[in-house]
Amino acid sequence: MDDPIKVLIVDDALFMRKAISEILQSDKSLEVVGTARDGLDGLEKIRELQPHVVTLDIDMPRMDGLAAIRHIMIESPVPVVVLSSLFSDGAVTFEALRLGVVDFVPKPSGGISEDMDKSRREIIDRVKIASGVNFENIRRVRMQNGDRNENLSVQYGFHPLEYLITLGTSLSGPNTVIRLLTRLSPTLPAAMVVVQEIAPQILPAFVRKFNQHVPWNIAVAQDGLVLEQGVCYICSNTQAVRIDRNENDQPCICLSEPVAQPLNELFISAAEVFRQNTIGVLLTGIGDDGADGFARIRGCKGNTIAQDSRCCVYPNLTHNAIEKGTVNTIVDETQLPYAIAASIP
Repeated sequence: MDDPIKVLIVDDALFMRKAISEILQSDKSLEVVGTARDGLDGLEKIRELQPHVVTLDIDMPRMDGLAAIRHIMIESPVPVVVLSSLFSDGAVTFEALRLGVVDFVPKPSGGISEDMDKSRREIIDRVKIASGVNFENIRRVRMQNGDRNENLSVQYGFHPLEYLITLGTSLSGPNTVIRLLTRLSPTLPAAMVVVQEIAPQILPAFVRKFNQHVPWNIAVAQDGLVLEQGVCYICSNTQAVRIDRNENDQPCICLSEPVAQPLNELFISAAEVFRQNTIGVLLTGIGDDGADGFARIRGCKGNTIAQDSRCCVYPNLTHNAIEKGTVNTIVDETQLPYAIAASIP
C-alpha cells in the first residue's frame, strides 16, 4: 500500500480545522499531520512536518492567507489548495490564483452541515490531485506595471473579427491564462474563448479583477453572447460551451448542461464555425479531453498549439493530444503568445 498523502490544515477557526480534518481523514489515502491557526503558525508547521499538500484559509489574524502563499512559494514550496469563504472577492481569488495556488475552493457555509457534506468529495479530490502536481512548473504571474486604461490606446480603431482562439485547460490553468493575456496583443483580429477548471461561484469575481490587469476585455461567457474582437470569454468547465451562429449569422456562445469532455465540445464546435481560422490551444490539465477536438480543428485546416508537457503543472491533457498526433505546434509557456500571433497572418 502506498504511503498516505500528508496534509496540513491552516485555518483560524477551531471548528473548521476539526471539520476539514474529519473530512480528509475519512479517506484512508490521506493523513492530516497537523493543523495551524494562521499563516505564521502554518509556515512553522510546514518546515516542521513537511506535508505533501496544505489547505489554507485566507482571512486569518497575524498573517493572512495571501501573505502566507507568498512566503510558502519562496521559502517552503508545497502545493496549496485554498479553502476560503472569500471566493466572491475578486481581488482575493485573482491574487491567489496568480500566485500559483493549485486550486481555490469555496469554503462551505455553516461549518459541519449539509453544505459541508456536499463539499466533502470535492475537498478530498482536490487535495489528492494537488499531491501529484509538478511543483517545479508553478510560477507566480508578475503583473505589468501601470493601469489597464493606459493600454486602451492600442484598441482604438476598428479591428475585424476573423479568427477564434479557443483555449482549454483544467487545474492550475488560470495561472497560465493570466500570464498569456498579459502578453498577447488585443489588436489581433480575433476573439478568445477559454474553458478552465474554476468554481462557478468564483468566476465572476475572478473575471472582474482579471479585467483590470490586462489590455484584453475579459468577460464571463454567457449564453447567446455574440463574439467580439479583442474580448476573452471565460467559462467554467462545469458547463458545456459551444460556438454557433445566431439568426443573424453572427458567431455566438451557446451554454448548456455539463458534458464529459467540455474541451472537445468547444474545439469541435469552433472548427465548424470558423473553419481554417480556428486556433486551438491546450494547456496544463488532468485527463484526456481536447485531443479529438484538436483533430477536428486540424481537419478544417486550423492550427493547434499545445503547451510542452515538460512545462505543465499537470501534463496529461497536452501529453495525450501530442501522443495522438493532433498538435501542430508544441511550445513552452513563454512562447505561447508568439505561437498564437504567428497563427494569424
